Amino acid sequence: MSSFRVDDREVRDYFTTLSRHMIGTVATSGSGNKLELADAVSEVMACAVRAHAEGNKLIFVGNGGSAAIASHMATDYSKNGDIRSLALNDGSMLTCLGNDLGYEQVFAKQIELHARPGDLMFAISSSGNSANIINAVKAASGAKCTIITLSGFAADNKLRSRGNINFYIASDRYGFVEIGHLAICHAVLDFICDLRLPAVRSAATAPHA
Repeated sequence: MSSFRVDDREVRDYFTTLSRHMIGTVATSGSGNKLELADAVSEVMACAVRAHAEGNKLIFVGNGGSAAIASHMATDYSKNGDIRSLALNDGSMLTCLGNDLGYEQVFAKQIELHARPGDLMFAISSSGNSANIINAVKAASGAKCTIITLSGFAADNKLRSRGNINFYIASDRYGFVEIGHLAICHAVLDFICDLRLPAVRSAATAPHA
């Protein structure tokens, strides 16, 4: 059983590395210009609130772990944020479209049917190279949606340059990238809900016990 044990240093290093990747998240515009992370988050907040206020909706798409993020976020934005949101993850629909049209079209077809100008789509892919996510972005662009992408792995992945705002986490670990994407989406929602954190004090300025 000794191989199933880690020491305190390994655990701390894991979370330190995760934190470093998340703080190092790179945000870019549709033209590829680097954005301050706060500016990118603020713009996504504004887009989400505006989409709902104008009678439109948020659409989340992703595969596997990213599909779980999509469902989680569609639920939280709807329930906690009172923002009209959905995830295109219905099992019957995915298997039907995958069988009849090919898996690379399972999200694009749904977007063709349901997306409207002014909708906001979150395209989530750890690798940034999933064909069905790329096709979903193309369909959303054709429907005149605003597009937010969240990707990781290679810096030149296909998804990273396709959104109006793009978030990229420079890691090749699925866990780090997926947690980062979930945290970004949660941060946007928390700030919309005005769930701000108190200022974090450094050890040097914190009062001594």
